[in-house]
Amino acid sequence: MSEPKNMSFNDLEQWLNERRVTEVECLVPDLTGVARGKILPRAKFTEDRGMRLPQAIVAMGVTGEFPQSGPYYDVIEPTDRDMQLRPDPSTVRIVPWATDPTAQVIHDCFDHQGKLVPFAPRSVLRKVCELFAAEGLKPIVAPELEFYLTARNTDPNTLLKAPIGRSGRAETSRQAYSIDAVNEFDPLFEEIYDYCDKMELNVDTLIHEVGAGQMEINFFHNEPLGLADEVFFFKRTVREAALRHDMYATFMAKPIAGEPGSAMHVHQSLVDVQTGKNVFSKEDGSASDMFMHYIGGLQRYIPAAMALVAPYVNSYRRLTRHSAAPINIEWGYDNRSVGIRSPISAPSARRVENRVIGSDANPYVAMAMTLACGYLGIKNKISPKPEMKGDAYLSPYALPRSLGEALDWLRRESDLHDVLGKEFITVYSEIKELEFEEFMKVISPWEREHLLLHV
Repeated sequence: MSEPKNMSFNDLEQWLNERRVTEVECLVPDLTGVARGKILPRAKFTEDRGMRLPQAIVAMGVTGEFPQSGPYYDVIEPTDRDMQLRPDPSTVRIVPWATDPTAQVIHDCFDHQGKLVPFAPRSVLRKVCELFAAEGLKPIVAPELEFYLTARNTDPNTLLKAPIGRSGRAETSRQAYSIDAVNEFDPLFEEIYDYCDKMELNVDTLIHEVGAGQMEINFFHNEPLGLADEVFFFKRTVREAALRHDMYATFMAKPIAGEPGSAMHVHQSLVDVQTGKNVFSKEDGSASDMFMHYIGGLQRYIPAAMALVAPYVNSYRRLTRHSAAPINIEWGYDNRSVGIRSPISAPSARRVENRVIGSDANPYVAMAMTLACGYLGIKNKISPKPEMKGDAYLSPYALPRSLGEALDWLRRESDLHDVLGKEFITVYSEIKELEFEEFMKVISPWEREHLLLHV
Protein backbone atom coordinates (compact mmCIF):
# COMPACT_ATOMS: atom_id res chain seq x y z
CA MET A 1 0.00 0.00 0.00
CA SER A 2 1.52 3.33 -1.01
CA GLU A 3 1.51 6.22 1.46
CA PRO A 4 -0.26 9.50 0.68
CA LYS A 5 1.94 11.94 -1.22
CA ASN A 6 3.30 14.87 0.79
CA MET A 7 4.14 17.28 -1.99
CA SER A 8 4.78 20.99 -2.39
CA PHE A 9 4.02 22.85 -5.61
CA ASN A 10 7.71 22.55 -6.54
CA ASP A 11 7.49 18.78 -6.04
CA LEU A 12 4.41 18.78 -8.25
CA GLU A 13 6.31 20.61 -11.00
CA GLN A 14 9.10 18.04 -10.81
CA TRP A 15 6.53 15.22 -10.97
CA LEU A 16 5.02 16.73 -14.11
CA ASN A 17 8.45 17.24 -15.67
CA GLU A 18 9.50 13.65 -15.05
CA ARG A 19 6.41 12.41 -16.90
CA ARG A 20 6.64 15.06 -19.64
CA VAL A 21 3.07 16.13 -19.01
CA THR A 22 1.68 18.47 -21.66
CA GLU A 23 -1.87 18.96 -20.31
CA VAL A 24 -3.42 19.09 -16.86
CA GLU A 25 -7.03 18.28 -16.01
CA CYS A 26 -7.86 20.65 -13.15
CA LEU A 27 -10.68 18.91 -11.26
CA VAL A 28 -13.08 19.85 -8.49
CA PRO A 29 -15.70 17.36 -7.20
CA ASP A 30 -19.21 18.84 -7.10
CA LEU A 31 -22.05 17.84 -4.77
CA THR A 32 -22.93 14.82 -6.91
CA GLY A 33 -19.29 13.69 -7.14
CA VAL A 34 -18.99 14.74 -10.80
CA ALA A 35 -15.58 16.04 -11.92
CA ARG A 36 -15.91 19.72 -12.88
CA GLY A 37 -13.08 21.99 -13.95
CA LYS A 38 -10.86 22.91 -16.87
CA ILE A 39 -8.17 21.31 -19.01
CA LEU A 40 -5.11 23.57 -19.16
CA PRO A 41 -1.90 23.42 -21.17
CA ARG A 42 0.98 22.60 -18.88
CA ALA A 43 2.52 26.09 -19.18
CA LYS A 44 -0.77 27.77 -18.27
CA PHE A 45 -1.22 25.48 -15.25
CA THR A 46 2.28 26.31 -13.99
CA GLU A 47 1.78 30.02 -14.55
CA ASP A 48 -1.60 30.29 -12.83
CA ARG A 49 -1.18 27.75 -10.00
CA GLY A 50 -4.95 27.46 -9.90
CA MET A 51 -8.05 28.63 -11.70
CA ARG A 52 -11.35 30.42 -11.17
CA LEU A 53 -14.84 28.95 -11.45
CA PRO A 54 -18.28 30.27 -10.46
CA GLN A 55 -19.39 29.31 -6.94
CA ALA A 56 -22.44 27.45 -8.16
CA ILE A 57 -20.38 24.97 -10.22
CA VAL A 58 -19.84 22.79 -7.13
CA ALA A 59 -23.43 23.36 -5.97
CA MET A 60 -25.65 22.14 -8.79
CA GLY A 61 -27.99 19.18 -9.01
CA VAL A 62 -27.50 16.00 -11.01
CA THR A 63 -29.71 17.49 -13.75
CA GLY A 64 -27.50 20.59 -13.95
CA GLU A 65 -30.27 22.83 -12.60
CA PHE A 66 -30.13 25.52 -9.89
CA PRO A 67 -32.85 26.80 -7.54
CA GLN A 68 -34.52 29.97 -8.79
CA SER A 69 -34.86 31.49 -5.32
CA GLY A 70 -34.85 30.65 -1.62
CA PRO A 71 -32.24 29.94 1.12
CA TYR A 72 -29.78 28.66 -1.52
CA TYR A 73 -29.04 32.30 -2.36
CA ASP A 74 -28.38 33.16 1.26
CA VAL A 75 -25.21 31.12 0.76
CA ILE A 76 -24.50 31.34 -2.98
CA GLU A 77 -24.32 35.00 -3.93
CA PRO A 78 -26.87 35.90 -6.66
CA THR A 79 -24.03 37.56 -8.59
CA ASP A 80 -22.37 34.09 -8.76
CA ARG A 81 -18.91 35.29 -7.84
CA ASP A 82 -15.83 33.29 -8.69
CA MET A 83 -14.09 30.87 -6.39
CA GLN A 84 -10.34 30.57 -6.39
CA LEU A 85 -9.36 26.95 -6.97
CA ARG A 86 -5.94 25.84 -5.77
CA PRO A 87 -4.38 22.49 -6.68
CA ASP A 88 -3.69 19.96 -3.94
CA PRO A 89 -0.33 18.54 -5.07
CA SER A 90 -0.89 15.33 -3.10
CA THR A 91 -3.75 14.38 -5.46
CA VAL A 92 -1.83 14.44 -8.74
CA ARG A 93 -2.32 11.35 -10.91
CA ILE A 94 -1.56 10.48 -14.50
CA VAL A 95 -4.56 10.06 -16.83
CA PRO A 96 -3.72 6.57 -18.11
CA TRP A 97 -6.18 6.56 -21.00
CA ALA A 98 -5.11 9.92 -22.46
CA THR A 99 -3.34 9.94 -25.83
CA ASP A 100 -0.86 12.66 -24.83
CA PRO A 101 0.86 12.76 -21.42
CA THR A 102 -1.87 14.23 -19.23
CA ALA A 103 -2.15 14.70 -15.46
CA GLN A 104 -5.22 15.19 -13.28
CA VAL A 105 -5.13 17.23 -10.08
CA ILE A 106 -7.94 17.82 -7.59
CA HIS A 107 -8.40 21.41 -6.45
CA ASP A 108 -9.75 22.94 -3.25
CA CYS A 109 -12.21 25.83 -3.38
CA PHE A 110 -11.44 29.14 -1.65
CA ASP A 111 -13.26 32.46 -1.42
CA HIS A 112 -11.67 35.86 -1.99
CA GLN A 113 -10.65 36.04 1.68
CA GLY A 114 -8.67 32.83 1.31
CA LYS A 115 -11.12 30.69 3.31
CA LEU A 116 -12.31 27.28 2.19
CA VAL A 117 -15.72 27.42 0.51
CA PRO A 118 -17.90 25.74 3.17
CA PHE A 119 -20.31 23.97 0.80
CA ALA A 120 -17.64 22.30 -1.36
CA PRO A 121 -17.57 18.53 -0.57
CA ARG A 122 -13.83 18.41 0.09
CA SER A 123 -14.13 21.33 2.50
CA VAL A 124 -16.83 19.53 4.48
CA LEU A 125 -14.71 16.41 4.94
CA ARG A 126 -11.68 18.51 5.91
CA LYS A 127 -13.81 20.26 8.55
CA VAL A 128 -14.90 16.99 10.16
CA CYS A 129 -11.35 15.58 10.18
CA GLU A 130 -10.14 18.78 11.87
CA LEU A 131 -12.70 18.26 14.65
CA PHE A 132 -11.16 14.86 15.37
CA ALA A 133 -7.65 16.34 15.17
CA ALA A 134 -8.61 18.86 17.86
CA GLU A 135 -9.40 15.85 20.09
CA GLY A 136 -6.03 14.23 19.34
CA LEU A 137 -7.66 11.61 17.13
CA LYS A 138 -7.21 10.54 13.52
CA PRO A 139 -9.96 8.68 11.62
CA ILE A 140 -8.95 5.71 9.48
CA VAL A 141 -11.38 4.40 6.86
CA ALA A 142 -11.61 1.65 4.26
CA PRO A 143 -14.41 1.78 1.67
CA GLU A 144 -15.90 -1.17 -0.18
CA LEU A 145 -17.53 -0.03 -3.40
CA GLU A 146 -20.13 -2.02 -5.36
CA PHE A 147 -21.12 -1.35 -8.96
CA TYR A 148 -22.82 -2.98 -11.93
CA LEU A 149 -21.52 -3.71 -15.39
CA THR A 150 -24.28 -3.45 -17.98
CA ALA A 151 -24.65 -3.72 -21.73
CA ARG A 152 -24.58 -0.39 -23.54
CA ASN A 153 -27.95 1.29 -23.31
CA THR A 154 -28.60 4.61 -25.02
CA ASP A 155 -32.36 4.63 -24.42
CA PRO A 156 -33.45 5.61 -20.87
CA ASN A 157 -36.78 3.83 -21.45
CA THR A 158 -35.10 0.46 -22.04
CA LEU A 159 -34.30 -1.80 -19.07
CA LEU A 160 -30.64 -2.40 -18.25
CA LYS A 161 -29.18 -5.87 -18.89
CA ALA A 162 -25.97 -7.64 -17.96
CA PRO A 163 -23.20 -7.32 -20.58
CA ILE A 164 -21.86 -10.11 -22.80
CA GLY A 165 -18.77 -11.78 -21.35
CA ARG A 166 -15.95 -13.75 -22.99
CA SER A 167 -18.22 -16.77 -23.39
CA GLY A 168 -20.53 -14.75 -25.62
CA ARG A 169 -23.33 -15.02 -23.05
CA ALA A 170 -24.75 -12.59 -20.50
CA GLU A 171 -25.29 -13.51 -16.85
CA THR A 172 -28.87 -14.47 -16.06
CA SER A 173 -28.41 -15.71 -12.49
CA ARG A 174 -26.73 -14.55 -9.32
CA GLN A 175 -23.05 -15.47 -9.05
CA ALA A 176 -21.85 -14.24 -5.64
CA TYR A 177 -18.08 -14.69 -5.21
CA SER A 178 -17.81 -16.68 -8.44
CA ILE A 179 -14.27 -16.61 -9.83
CA ASP A 180 -15.39 -17.79 -13.26
CA ALA A 181 -18.02 -15.03 -13.43
CA VAL A 182 -15.33 -12.42 -12.79
CA ASN A 183 -13.08 -14.06 -15.39
CA GLU A 184 -15.81 -13.47 -17.97
CA PHE A 185 -14.61 -9.87 -17.93
CA ASP A 186 -10.87 -10.46 -17.62
CA PRO A 187 -9.87 -8.01 -20.38
CA LEU A 188 -11.81 -5.21 -18.70
CA PHE A 189 -10.51 -5.89 -15.20
CA GLU A 190 -6.93 -6.25 -16.40
CA GLU A 191 -7.24 -2.77 -17.87
CA ILE A 192 -8.88 -1.40 -14.72
CA TYR A 193 -6.06 -2.78 -12.56
CA ASP A 194 -3.51 -1.40 -15.02
CA TYR A 195 -5.12 2.03 -14.85
CA CYS A 196 -5.29 1.88 -11.05
CA ASP A 197 -1.62 0.89 -10.86
CA LYS A 198 -0.58 3.81 -13.07
CA MET A 199 -2.72 6.15 -10.94
CA GLU A 200 -1.34 4.69 -7.67
CA LEU A 201 -4.82 3.89 -6.36
CA ASN A 202 -4.73 1.60 -3.33
CA VAL A 203 -7.29 -0.93 -4.55
CA ASP A 204 -7.26 -4.34 -2.94
CA THR A 205 -9.71 -7.17 -3.58
CA LEU A 206 -12.07 -7.56 -6.53
CA ILE A 207 -15.05 -9.87 -6.08
CA HIS A 208 -18.26 -10.71 -7.89
CA GLU A 209 -21.20 -9.53 -5.80
CA VAL A 210 -24.67 -11.07 -5.62
CA GLY A 211 -26.34 -9.39 -8.59
CA ALA A 212 -25.93 -10.38 -12.25
CA GLY A 213 -23.01 -8.27 -13.46
CA GLN A 214 -22.48 -6.76 -9.98
CA MET A 215 -18.89 -6.32 -8.76
CA GLU A 216 -17.17 -4.99 -5.66
CA ILE A 217 -13.76 -3.44 -5.18
CA ASN A 218 -12.16 -2.97 -1.75
CA PHE A 219 -9.66 -0.26 -0.85
CA PHE A 220 -6.83 -0.50 1.67
CA HIS A 221 -7.43 1.50 4.87
CA ASN A 222 -6.07 5.03 5.10
CA GLU A 223 -7.00 8.60 6.02
CA PRO A 224 -10.45 9.81 4.89
CA LEU A 225 -9.59 12.66 2.53
CA GLY A 226 -7.06 10.65 0.55
CA LEU A 227 -9.41 7.68 0.26
CA ALA A 228 -12.34 9.89 -0.79
CA ASP A 229 -10.04 11.19 -3.53
CA GLU A 230 -9.28 7.62 -4.57
CA VAL A 231 -12.96 6.65 -4.75
CA PHE A 232 -13.59 9.79 -6.81
CA PHE A 233 -10.80 8.80 -9.22
CA PHE A 234 -11.85 5.14 -9.25
CA LYS A 235 -15.43 5.83 -10.30
CA ARG A 236 -14.16 7.91 -13.20
CA THR A 237 -11.65 5.23 -14.14
CA VAL A 238 -14.11 2.32 -14.12
CA ARG A 239 -16.65 4.19 -16.24
CA GLU A 240 -13.96 5.06 -18.79
CA ALA A 241 -12.55 1.52 -18.92
CA ALA A 242 -16.02 0.01 -19.33
CA LEU A 243 -16.78 2.28 -22.28
CA ARG A 244 -13.59 1.11 -23.95
CA HIS A 245 -14.92 -2.45 -23.66
CA ASP A 246 -18.33 -1.61 -25.12
CA MET A 247 -20.24 -1.67 -21.84
CA TYR A 248 -21.30 0.66 -19.06
CA ALA A 249 -20.31 0.74 -15.40
CA THR A 250 -22.91 2.27 -13.11
CA PHE A 251 -22.83 3.26 -9.46
CA MET A 252 -26.59 3.78 -9.25
CA ALA A 253 -27.91 2.44 -5.96
CA LYS A 254 -30.59 0.31 -7.67
CA PRO A 255 -30.07 0.11 -11.44
CA ILE A 256 -31.91 -3.17 -12.12
CA ALA A 257 -35.28 -4.22 -10.72
CA GLY A 258 -35.19 -7.55 -8.89
CA GLU A 259 -31.43 -7.40 -8.31
CA PRO A 260 -29.66 -6.24 -5.14
CA GLY A 261 -28.65 -2.62 -4.86
CA SER A 262 -25.08 -1.32 -4.71
CA ALA A 263 -23.54 0.02 -1.51
CA MET A 264 -20.41 1.79 -0.39
CA HIS A 265 -19.68 0.18 2.95
CA VAL A 266 -17.23 2.28 4.95
CA HIS A 267 -15.10 0.68 7.67
CA GLN A 268 -13.90 3.23 10.22
CA SER A 269 -11.76 3.38 13.33
CA LEU A 270 -9.94 6.05 15.33
CA VAL A 271 -6.30 6.15 16.37
CA ASP A 272 -4.63 8.26 19.02
CA VAL A 273 -2.38 10.73 17.22
CA GLN A 274 0.37 10.51 19.84
CA THR A 275 0.46 6.76 20.44
CA GLY A 276 -0.85 5.49 17.10
CA LYS A 277 -3.09 3.03 18.96
CA ASN A 278 -6.67 2.18 18.05
CA VAL A 279 -8.82 3.90 20.69
CA PHE A 280 -11.75 1.56 20.03
CA SER A 281 -9.97 -1.09 22.15
CA LYS A 282 -8.79 -1.02 25.75
CA GLU A 283 -5.39 -2.29 26.84
CA ASP A 284 -6.94 -5.65 27.72
CA GLY A 285 -8.36 -5.97 24.17
CA SER A 286 -11.99 -5.34 25.09
CA ALA A 287 -14.19 -2.70 23.49
CA SER A 288 -13.65 0.82 24.84
CA ASP A 289 -16.27 3.34 25.93
CA MET A 290 -15.30 5.43 22.92
CA PHE A 291 -16.14 2.51 20.63
CA MET A 292 -19.59 2.19 22.18
CA HIS A 293 -20.19 5.95 22.09
CA TYR A 294 -19.16 6.04 18.43
CA ILE A 295 -21.76 3.37 17.64
CA GLY A 296 -24.27 5.29 19.75
CA GLY A 297 -23.65 8.38 17.64
CA LEU A 298 -24.15 6.44 14.43
CA GLN A 299 -27.44 5.07 15.73
CA ARG A 300 -28.62 8.47 16.95
CA TYR A 301 -27.76 10.55 13.86
CA ILE A 302 -27.66 8.30 10.77
CA PRO A 303 -31.45 8.39 10.23
CA ALA A 304 -31.40 12.20 10.08
CA ALA A 305 -28.33 12.16 7.83
CA MET A 306 -29.60 9.67 5.25
CA ALA A 307 -30.19 12.31 2.56
CA LEU A 308 -26.41 12.73 2.49
CA VAL A 309 -25.68 9.08 1.68
CA ALA A 310 -28.90 8.12 -0.09
CA PRO A 311 -28.91 11.25 -2.25
CA TYR A 312 -31.40 10.40 -5.02
CA VAL A 313 -34.93 9.10 -5.35
CA ASN A 314 -33.43 5.87 -6.72
CA SER A 315 -31.38 5.42 -3.52
CA TYR A 316 -34.43 4.42 -1.50
CA ARG A 317 -35.28 1.55 -3.85
CA ARG A 318 -32.19 -0.18 -2.43
CA LEU A 319 -33.16 0.29 1.22
CA THR A 320 -36.05 -2.16 1.35
CA ARG A 321 -36.68 -5.26 3.46
CA HIS A 322 -34.95 -8.51 2.32
CA SER A 323 -32.98 -6.71 -0.40
CA ALA A 324 -29.50 -7.32 1.12
CA ALA A 325 -29.47 -3.71 2.36
CA PRO A 326 -30.17 -2.44 5.89
CA ILE A 327 -33.52 -0.88 6.80
CA ASN A 328 -32.52 0.25 10.31
CA ILE A 329 -29.52 1.21 12.44
CA GLU A 330 -29.23 -1.85 14.66
CA TRP A 331 -25.64 -2.85 15.42
CA GLY A 332 -23.93 -6.19 15.95
CA TYR A 333 -20.71 -8.18 15.75
CA ASP A 334 -20.24 -10.03 12.45
CA ASN A 335 -23.90 -9.52 11.51
CA ARG A 336 -24.53 -8.45 7.91
CA SER A 337 -28.23 -7.79 8.43
CA VAL A 338 -27.58 -4.71 10.57
CA GLY A 339 -26.86 -1.16 9.46
CA ILE A 340 -23.82 -0.89 11.75
CA ARG A 341 -21.57 -3.94 11.80
CA SER A 342 -18.40 -4.63 13.74
CA PRO A 343 -16.39 -7.31 11.92
CA ILE A 344 -14.47 -9.95 13.84
CA SER A 345 -10.91 -8.64 14.21
CA ALA A 346 -7.92 -8.31 16.46
CA PRO A 347 -8.25 -5.56 19.11
CA SER A 348 -5.78 -3.37 17.19
CA ALA A 349 -8.05 -3.53 14.15
CA ARG A 350 -11.39 -3.04 15.93
CA ARG A 351 -13.65 -1.05 13.65
CA VAL A 352 -17.19 -0.19 12.69
CA GLU A 353 -18.70 -0.76 9.24
CA ASN A 354 -21.43 1.64 8.11
CA ARG A 355 -23.58 -0.41 5.71
CA VAL A 356 -26.33 2.10 4.91
CA ILE A 357 -24.32 4.21 2.44
CA GLY A 358 -25.16 3.77 -1.23
CA SER A 359 -22.58 3.56 -4.01
CA ASP A 360 -24.28 6.61 -5.55
CA ALA A 361 -23.15 8.79 -2.62
CA ASN A 362 -20.50 11.45 -3.05
CA PRO A 363 -17.48 9.84 -1.29
CA TYR A 364 -16.46 13.10 0.44
CA VAL A 365 -19.97 13.72 1.75
CA ALA A 366 -20.42 10.06 2.73
CA MET A 367 -17.24 9.94 4.80
CA ALA A 368 -17.97 13.31 6.37
CA MET A 369 -21.47 12.09 7.30
CA THR A 370 -20.46 8.86 9.00
CA LEU A 371 -17.52 10.45 10.83
CA ALA A 372 -19.73 13.36 11.96
CA CYS A 373 -22.27 10.96 13.44
CA GLY A 374 -19.55 9.06 15.31
CA TYR A 375 -17.96 12.31 16.50
CA LEU A 376 -21.25 13.51 17.97
CA GLY A 377 -21.64 10.16 19.73
CA ILE A 378 -18.24 10.57 21.38
CA LYS A 379 -18.75 14.22 22.33
CA ASN A 380 -22.23 13.58 23.74
CA LYS A 381 -21.30 10.18 25.25
CA ILE A 382 -24.26 8.46 23.59
CA SER A 383 -24.76 4.83 24.59
CA PRO A 384 -25.88 2.44 21.83
CA LYS A 385 -28.89 0.16 21.92
CA PRO A 386 -28.22 -3.46 22.93
CA GLU A 387 -26.44 -5.52 20.30
CA MET A 388 -28.69 -7.11 17.67
CA LYS A 389 -27.89 -10.82 17.62
CA GLY A 390 -30.66 -11.93 15.27
CA ASP A 391 -31.94 -10.95 11.82
CA ALA A 392 -32.24 -7.15 11.71
CA TYR A 393 -34.25 -7.38 8.48
CA LEU A 394 -37.16 -8.54 10.66
CA SER A 395 -36.96 -5.41 12.83
CA PRO A 396 -39.00 -2.27 12.09
CA TYR A 397 -37.85 0.34 9.62
CA ALA A 398 -35.80 3.09 11.27
CA LEU A 399 -34.60 4.94 8.17
CA PRO A 400 -36.51 7.40 6.00
CA ARG A 401 -38.38 5.75 3.13
CA SER A 402 -37.98 8.51 0.53
CA LEU A 403 -35.75 11.44 -0.37
CA GLY A 404 -38.47 13.92 0.61
CA GLU A 405 -38.77 12.40 4.07
CA ALA A 406 -34.98 12.23 4.46
CA LEU A 407 -34.63 15.93 3.64
CA ASP A 408 -37.21 16.82 6.29
CA TRP A 409 -35.26 14.83 8.89
CA LEU A 410 -31.95 16.44 7.85
CA ARG A 411 -33.33 19.99 8.10
CA ARG A 412 -34.51 19.34 11.69
CA GLU A 413 -31.23 17.90 13.05
CA SER A 414 -29.31 20.97 14.23
CA ASP A 415 -26.42 18.96 15.72
CA LEU A 416 -25.45 17.80 12.23
CA HIS A 417 -25.70 21.37 10.95
CA ASP A 418 -23.15 22.47 13.57
CA VAL A 419 -20.65 19.74 12.67
CA LEU A 420 -21.02 19.70 8.88
CA GLY A 421 -21.70 23.42 8.49
CA LYS A 422 -24.97 25.29 8.12
CA GLU A 423 -23.99 26.63 4.68
CA PHE A 424 -23.38 23.13 3.38
CA ILE A 425 -26.65 21.76 4.78
CA THR A 426 -28.58 24.69 3.26
CA VAL A 427 -27.07 24.35 -0.21
CA TYR A 428 -27.28 20.55 -0.21
CA SER A 429 -30.89 20.46 0.98
CA GLU A 430 -32.03 23.05 -1.55
CA ILE A 431 -30.35 21.19 -4.44
CA LYS A 432 -31.86 17.84 -3.41
CA GLU A 433 -35.31 19.43 -2.99
CA LEU A 434 -35.03 20.71 -6.57
CA GLU A 435 -34.07 17.23 -7.82
CA PHE A 436 -37.01 15.70 -5.94
CA GLU A 437 -39.39 18.19 -7.53
CA GLU A 438 -37.97 17.38 -10.97
CA PHE A 439 -38.54 13.66 -10.37
CA MET A 440 -42.12 14.23 -9.29
CA LYS A 441 -42.88 15.68 -12.72
CA VAL A 442 -42.15 12.29 -14.33
CA ILE A 443 -44.93 9.68 -14.64
CA SER A 444 -43.58 6.14 -14.30
CA PRO A 445 -44.58 3.00 -16.28
CA TRP A 446 -45.94 1.50 -13.02
CA GLU A 447 -48.43 4.35 -12.70
CA ARG A 448 -49.61 3.98 -16.28
CA GLU A 449 -49.86 0.20 -15.97
CA HIS A 450 -51.78 0.01 -12.70
CA LEU A 451 -53.64 3.32 -12.46
CA LEU A 452 -54.56 4.28 -16.02
CA LEU A 453 -57.70 2.13 -16.28
CA HIS A 454 -58.20 0.96 -12.69
CA VAL A 455 -58.81 4.08 -10.63
